[in-house]
Amino acid sequence: MLKITNPATGATVRELPEDDATLLAEKYRRARDAQPEWAARPLADRLAVIRRFREIAVARSEALARTLTVEVGKPITQARNELKGLLPRIDFFLEHVAAVRSPDVVLDDGSMRETIAHEPLGVVGNISAWNYPYFVGANVFLPALLTGNAVLYKPSEFASLTGLEIASMLHEAGVPRDVFAAIIGGGSIGAQLLEQSINGIFFTGSYSTGKKIAEAAGRKMIRLQMELGGKDPIYVAEDVDVRAAAEATADGAFYNTGQSCCSVERIYVHSGIFDTFVEAFMNAVKAFVIGDPMDDQTYLGPLTRQAQIAVLEDQILDAVAKGAKVLCGGKRIDRPGFFFEPTVIVHTNHSMAVMREETFGPVIGIQQVSDDAEALRLMNDSAYGLTAGVYTRSQERARRILAGANAGSVYWNCCDRVSPRLPWSGRGHSGIGVTLSKQGILAFLQPKAWHLRAPR
Repeated sequence: MLKITNPATGATVRELPEDDATLLAEKYRRARDAQPEWAARPLADRLAVIRRFREIAVARSEALARTLTVEVGKPITQARNELKGLLPRIDFFLEHVAAVRSPDVVLDDGSMRETIAHEPLGVVGNISAWNYPYFVGANVFLPALLTGNAVLYKPSEFASLTGLEIASMLHEAGVPRDVFAAIIGGGSIGAQLLEQSINGIFFTGSYSTGKKIAEAAGRKMIRLQMELGGKDPIYVAEDVDVRAAAEATADGAFYNTGQSCCSVERIYVHSGIFDTFVEAFMNAVKAFVIGDPMDDQTYLGPLTRQAQIAVLEDQILDAVAKGAKVLCGGKRIDRPGFFFEPTVIVHTNHSMAVMREETFGPVIGIQQVSDDAEALRLMNDSAYGLTAGVYTRSQERARRILAGANAGSVYWNCCDRVSPRLPWSGRGHSGIGVTLSKQGILAFLQPKAWHLRAPR
């Protein structure tokens, strides 16, 4: 049985039966048999089904948000925000899928017609994440279903109740049960999913797990998309409104208790404003309300995974041993659940794990730099390449710096932001492939080249 734990209390909420290899193989077989009929249905039918899914999600949003808060510890206002943020993603896919999947005529000279058709992959596996299960799940299962694929959906074991809610809503909306099947369990059942003859695997999670999945997918020669970790840098130049930049980057670092792949994880501040910025940043952090995630006033909730506390502690100890100074926080909060103090560290450098390795919690390192060139060098001194941002009044300056940033998404005067209209992709240890945007729809289609010669 899979135990669902409330991170705010440490108490067991519920126990769920886990899938085993036999049940998984049966779900795969049924998905394989059901997929051709689903793909053959008119696109208008699939669009109508997903529109009904949207309506159900809106109608049940408060209950869904509360389930999410109970099992992952996300503050309730942020859980509601995630449900609201799901809607523009649904709308984007509904609006654009028809055009993306339409055949492309690339030549028609009267005697020869060349056309590119776009066909579904078939049966795809989706191993999803717990920190934003509606966002990262919908990035995959919505375009996959709309383009005619069947989906074997494994929610994170830390967000299984939400995963079952997603499956229930899709089935109620009209997606056949065999076309979208939830797989419940931990990492072992995820590994067994890769043993099925699926046509693609779409994963969101850590680099270490992603590396294993990539190796398995490479042996099978199937479509692979991975959204992995980040060590997302921000550079704050000397010409900014210091208070505004400090408040924005503090929110970018600590929203969702710092448990986002695109959370601000390291900040580089120009020496001309360093002290002023740190003071303003500390004021912003001190205003964050820590407490019961079901309380509307709570901004910082518990960590979802108890094991992450040790990771944070190790990074802080490493930084202090190498000369860093902890300005606030630095330890677990003495209360039930998996709470950790919001932690700000200065006098940091790149010998420290907190500036090099993914933190995924309410801990941030702030480092002083002398100029733009030093900032860019340090921003790129990472195995990760998900996002990077610059705060400055000059768009020209920001463009010059960000053009050299090794990241899939770059920000000027903003951070921790995702748009359904733009591709979401990582470089290096941050992943392979694309979700969102029109490219994120194409990811679930495979081209077929048609050469059509008219008879003479």
